[in-house]
Order: sequence, then structure tokens, then C-alpha cells
Amino acid sequence: MSLNLEQKQATVAEIGAQVAKAQAIVLAEYRSLPVGDMTALRKKARESGVYFRVLKNTLARRAVADTPFKELAEKMSGPLAYGISADPVAVAKVLHEYAKSNEKLVITAGAMPGVMMSPKQVATLASMPSRQELLAKLVGTMQAPVVKFVQTLNEVPGKFVRALAAVNEQKSKQAA
Repeated sequence: MSLNLEQKQATVAEIGAQVAKAQAIVLAEYRSLPVGDMTALRKKARESGVYFRVLKNTLARRAVADTPFKELAEKMSGPLAYGISADPVAVAKVLHEYAKSNEKLVITAGAMPGVMMSPKQVATLASMPSRQELLAKLVGTMQAPVVKFVQTLNEVPGKFVRALAAVNEQKSKQAA
């Protein structure tokens, strides 16, 4: 189905807005991928906060022109699905994990602002911990000294109470 001029402009504007806030774009070829599998991939991408869409390459080229992703336009040929995300690890992880289980989805290229990535580099990016995992580790690391300090402060009155209990027990044994 062919798009009219207004629809094309709206699509380019929508993709341009996604690209403007993106930290990574991954291109994947989807030849012979059944509709049910593509729907499952879209659902998984949506759950991970990844914008995933099949686009005409000419519209995608226009959307990335004059952006840090402009070098990606050279790789835009064939039937491609585009994964765009503000979390670079999320988009790489979603598409790489799906490509591992389904050989009909092939990652062809990726990009971060100003940096082109090969499929192997996308796989390496997918193996990194996600933003949420890194934030959880950071919070745990920052929280550990505070927890230890509170435990140390709590130990002083605890020892005092245990000493009083021991003295009280000893006096009650002597009285008996």
C-alpha cells in the first residue's frame, strides 16, 4: 500500500522524533519472518521501551539525515526493521536475543550517536548489563557504607544492653 505525501511526512516526523531522543538504532533484516513471530518481537520490544518498526528505507534515510545517525543511511537496503531506543543496551539486547532464537531475523548494522556498529559489536553491546542493572549496582554500592555505619552505631548500645543483661543474670544467680 502506497502512502500519500502527508502520511510520508507524518512518518518521517514520527521517526525523526524517535531518533532525536535515541541513543542507539539497530537494523535487522526480517525476510520470511512469520507475522506471529514479528508480533511477538514487537511486544517484547514495547515491554523493553524500544521503538520497533518496519519502514521504507527512503523514509528512514530522511529521518536520520542531519542527525548523529546519518552514517547509518548507507546500510539501509533490503527489508529492514528498525529498533530505536534511548537505552542502547535495551535495543541491542531485545533484537540480539530474538535473533539468537530465530535465524530469519538477522541484525545487519547498528549505530550510536556518531558511531557505526557491526552486527558483532551489537552482540557485544547486548551482553552488557542494562541501565536498570547498572543503577541497582550503583545504589547498592552507595548504600553499603551507610548500612555498615548504622550497624556499627547500633552495636554500641547493643553491647551495653547485653552487658546489663549478663550482670542482672549473674546477680539473680547469686541471690538464688
